[in-house]
Amino acid sequence: MDASEYASICPQNSAATATMRPTNQTGAAEDCLFLNVWTPNNATSPMPVFVWIHGGGYGGGSGIADPSELINTNGNNFVAVTIQYRLGAFGFLSSDEVYRKGAVNAGLLDQQLALQWVQQYIHAFNGDPTQVTIGGVSAGGGSVMLQGMAYGGSQGTQLFRQTFAASPFLPMQYGYNHWVPTQSYYALASAVGCNTMKPYGANGTQQIFECLLDVSSEALINASATISQSGSYGTWAFLPVTDGSLVQDLPSRQLARSRVNGVNALIGNNANEGTFFTPSIIHTEDDLVAWLHTAFPLFDENDIAKVLYYYPTTNVSTDPKAPLFATSGDRGPTALNQSSVATGQQQRADNIYAETTFVCPAYWLAEAYSGNAVGGKAFKYQFSLPPALHGFDTLAYLPPPGEYYYISDFNNAFQKLLGNFIVAGNPSISNEIANGVELTSLANLTAAAGNFTTNAASHWPAYTISEPFQIDLNTTCGSGRTPYEDIPGVYFCSGPGTFNDFRLVNAYTWEGGRGMRCDFWRAMGELVPE
Repeated sequence: MDASEYASICPQNSAATATMRPTNQTGAAEDCLFLNVWTPNNATSPMPVFVWIHGGGYGGGSGIADPSELINTNGNNFVAVTIQYRLGAFGFLSSDEVYRKGAVNAGLLDQQLALQWVQQYIHAFNGDPTQVTIGGVSAGGGSVMLQGMAYGGSQGTQLFRQTFAASPFLPMQYGYNHWVPTQSYYALASAVGCNTMKPYGANGTQQIFECLLDVSSEALINASATISQSGSYGTWAFLPVTDGSLVQDLPSRQLARSRVNGVNALIGNNANEGTFFTPSIIHTEDDLVAWLHTAFPLFDENDIAKVLYYYPTTNVSTDPKAPLFATSGDRGPTALNQSSVATGQQQRADNIYAETTFVCPAYWLAEAYSGNAVGGKAFKYQFSLPPALHGFDTLAYLPPPGEYYYISDFNNAFQKLLGNFIVAGNPSISNEIANGVELTSLANLTAAAGNFTTNAASHWPAYTISEPFQIDLNTTCGSGRTPYEDIPGVYFCSGPGTFNDFRLVNAYTWEGGRGMRCDFWRAMGELVPE
């Protein structure tokens, strides 16, 4: 076996966008269920294990992520594993026929298999199978959520003890035989020549499923990618479904009952989660309503009216060209109509998508682990460092080698808090690390010893329903601005005067009552469905 380079990645699907474009399948193959292990040199005693599940909308992504910096920053005190799982139609094709003759949620079953491998073999890499933390972002965070819910929460700590879910992706989760996933099944069949209107085989008894088994891998890869790009803007065609076994219920219901696997959880979301997933053409309330009907196809006019009630237009300008600036979260304009990447009706849409798809699932997860049967704890944060777009938090704790977008003090603090959670089950970090080297040095010059404010992240409180506290992870914005070229007017903070700025805030009242809006989405969960 040659382990000097990464193995094949799984066939890729892209989300639907305004224009169709070829999906890059470089290095992709149907034979793709590989994992990677990083273990510190000269390790002798068993160490905690961090298993990273990649994101990508359950259609893209791979296990090619290098956690070396995260491990090194934390004193080489844990082992890391990155896994792969089948994507698109290969991992999430669903219909009554697939359920009866094959397996729905195959990609989630792949994840289960990888976690079972860790339990059986990680000791050979000096990993401790009783101290496993699973983590992921976006669909990886959603996978962490679904593995936390797996088999109704009956697995306990058999596969992992802790969960780290960043921006947990919760798209609409239909039943395995619902017409929505079934239409994607029929679309795939039609695209590869398995006519849905006639039987197959010499005796006329062969069905679509058997026909698909005879189709070439290349044809299935191309069809899966094409169908995924043919849907509504920002969506994928092949997604997890409620199957009554591995995924037994909707997250909005099961998490309310705290039926989860594992003990402790670190849960986070970003300030601007929705930007990449909503069409950038929403300028009026009529545009917003039209988009809502597309985004929530099961909603009637009364349901749309409820959404508009919970997401009102405030006194902030609805002009799409109004100034962009980040909200403070607990005073002044809120994310309902204002952010560093959008304003007015566009921001209204961005925030609706963000909260129902990423933010509220994070809140529900935190509540679930805070009330689980084994006395676990949940710790909650928001990543607010501009531009705080979806997935941009990983640039701090899993940065691409040699690429740095935030000040080193922020990266160091985020990596240390994640490392402390992996090793000790608590993300609290020292006051010096939380404040950062530069701010600590400045404080020593300008304040009497012991007179400097203690950083909230040094005594990170557990999140509970009665005390829903989270840490807002941010920096001040110094004299520099580094543009984010993909979105005009959007920038990274840099330059002198940029310091860590971590605050303890109330997550429920945050951004004009985010907790109340998440209660609304939970009440609508069966209809969404989520």
